[in-house]
Amino acid sequence: MKVMTAIPAEVNLSDLLNKPKATLARLSSSRRIVLHRRDAEDLVITTAERAAADSAVVRDTTRLFREMMRQDPMVMTLAVQVLPSVFPWVRHLPEDAWKEFAAEWLDALAAAGELDNGAAVEAVVAAWQHTAEIYADPELFARLTREFDDDDDYGPVPPPVVPG
Repeated sequence: MKVMTAIPAEVNLSDLLNKPKATLARLSSSRRIVLHRRDAEDLVITTAERAAADSAVVRDTTRLFREMMRQDPMVMTLAVQVLPSVFPWVRHLPEDAWKEFAAEWLDALAAAGELDNGAAVEAVVAAWQHTAEIYADPELFARLTREFDDDDDYGPVPPPVVPG
């Protein structure tokens, strides 16, 4: 029986290039290998089966949670109550925005599970976190929410750049 650890093996990219068999053999005892690169973002190597299983876990958990919310509105109430434990910055949002964030986040998770791409989830979380940062800074909040005269119009605002 193979013993797998949840802790990824960490190697330099040069290890993979110089000793590919020995480096990839580490997947038998670790779910992932993190490849550190000198001048670029690190990479992760895993098996296709494990990557598919990880995606299935997210997709199925999201489906389960959505169905639980559909069956019993108290599930959403509970989700909103525990948000500050998962996302501590949510405390800076008005409480009536917590449910809106939870619903948008769950919708993004559902779509991500179906598309096998979590970029939209990260964008939703980042957008709400930035909103919380504005609420957390009274001076910034005041500047961004003050009333403008018609003379203060600086034209159209370009769409935000989505990371990824």
